[in-house]
Amino acid sequence: MSKQSGRGRVVGLPAWDRCAVMGVVNVTPDSFSDGGRWFDTAAAVKHGLALVAEGADLVDVGGESTRPGATRVDEAEELKRVIPVVRGLAAEGVTVSVDTMRASVAAQSLAAGAALVNDVSGGLADPAMIPVVAEAGAPFVVMHWRGFLEGGNVKGVYDDVVTEVVDELHARVEAVLAGGVSPDRIVVDPGLGFSKDAEHDLVLLAHLDRLLTLGHPLLVAASRKRFLGRVLAAGPEAAPPPARERDAATAAVSALAAHAGAWAVRVHEVRATADAVRVARAVEGARAAGNGAEGAR
Repeated sequence: MSKQSGRGRVVGLPAWDRCAVMGVVNVTPDSFSDGGRWFDTAAAVKHGLALVAEGADLVDVGGESTRPGATRVDEAEELKRVIPVVRGLAAEGVTVSVDTMRASVAAQSLAAGAALVNDVSGGLADPAMIPVVAEAGAPFVVMHWRGFLEGGNVKGVYDDVVTEVVDELHARVEAVLAGGVSPDRIVVDPGLGFSKDAEHDLVLLAHLDRLLTLGHPLLVAASRKRFLGRVLAAGPEAAPPPARERDAATAAVSALAAHAGAWAVRVHEVRATADAVRVARAVEGARAAGNGAEGAR
């Protein structure tokens, strides 16, 4: 992992001197977090530009909901949703990530100006994905994934969630490398909320240092997720607050992830997280300066 302020650099993307902020644009009618607010192409592009104005460094565009129980859209519909938005944002100079499990959508998005492929299955859902990414020379997010969030896959079973996620991610990264993707273009993601319950997610966040031992930049995608709802609930039996009321908690996770060395955080509400990662970077700078002063004595 090439170093950039200790958190890694992804070749093919801009270099940031702090944890980057990835804003989310869901071009779907059934997102768990924003329920179709940006389903129209023009609205989605406008929203993506607004996220950049609020501090997003890159924007992740997705046309298929991956919430538990979601029904997959067909290829033609996903292309119809995603490509115009990717093209519109890229034309405005935005660094665009495409959130897709389909190789065809990844290929056409890269042709339309996307700079990064963010596949929650890490290439497992579509065998053609890795060859497409490798041929394009694109950066690729490899997420920990145990299958579509249906039936028994909604909640995974772990003896040691950190060790198992690290080991399974390592195996997946090795497969991606064997498929021809360059090691300096791989990002890893622990897959918070995917086949994991709240306790699993919290333990993973407490041990991000173990994920960094994989040797690749780390993306943390905690925004508005169920485990934050459980943390914020008034009691064990109380209903969690709705997704849009979890943004302050998301910003707290962003600050923790940035402090731990994450390369980027993926969030729906950008402004608070943009502030959080900048504060984390300022503290890093103050610590480095303090250590230098101590060493000079």
